[in-house]
Amino acid sequence: MSAKAPRLVRLGVLASGRGSNLQAIIEAIEKQALSAEIAVVLSNKQEAVALERARKHGAPAVWLDPKPFAGRPDSREAYDRAVLEVLQKHEVDLVLLAGYMKIVTAVLVSAYHNRMMNIHPSLLPSFPGLDVQKKAIEHGCKIAGCTVHFVTEGVDEGPIIIQAAVPIAEGDTPEILAARILEHEHRIYPRAIQLYAEGRLRVEGRRVLVADPDAPAAGFHDP
Repeated sequence: MSAKAPRLVRLGVLASGRGSNLQAIIEAIEKQALSAEIAVVLSNKQEAVALERARKHGAPAVWLDPKPFAGRPDSREAYDRAVLEVLQKHEVDLVLLAGYMKIVTAVLVSAYHNRMMNIHPSLLPSFPGLDVQKKAIEHGCKIAGCTVHFVTEGVDEGPIIIQAAVPIAEGDTPEILAARILEHEHRIYPRAIQLYAEGRLRVEGRRVLVADPDAPAAGFHDP
């Protein structure tokens, strides 16, 4: 009798835009380089390209309109409770923020403690928030990059899982630098997910410890 295949990690992806990181994750799954499956993709934007990417690849795609929640004193928390219902309905193990342009509240953070990741286009803790490539260039940085981290209630403050460094060249514009960083985002986000799937991540305070850090993630081919 053959051994039973390990259970795939069920991913819930929150996205607001084009979903290029979602696409990288989907392609890693289809190449069997990632021990996961897309359980649901949810967006606060009806026209988000990420939803079309999900539908194209046979994954559930959900638009959750924020307008009915506007004006309430607990509008952000109420919206996140609705998001949480969707994630639980689809039995999500790990939540991924992929260009999700809403700050998540304690409702989601507590429900998915150390089970929610985000990718940010800077070498955190430098330059959290928006317009980070512009800020890096204006500050005269020689190195930029991207970071995958666990999500906490503080914006871009969670424990760092993996980073990639990208040199800043003379003459770089924010757009040119962002495009070069994005290539590395597509590489390290699937790797971080695979490390999670293999149970190799352990959070101790602000640090994420990786078991056998020099060993490749099984089945993951780093270009």
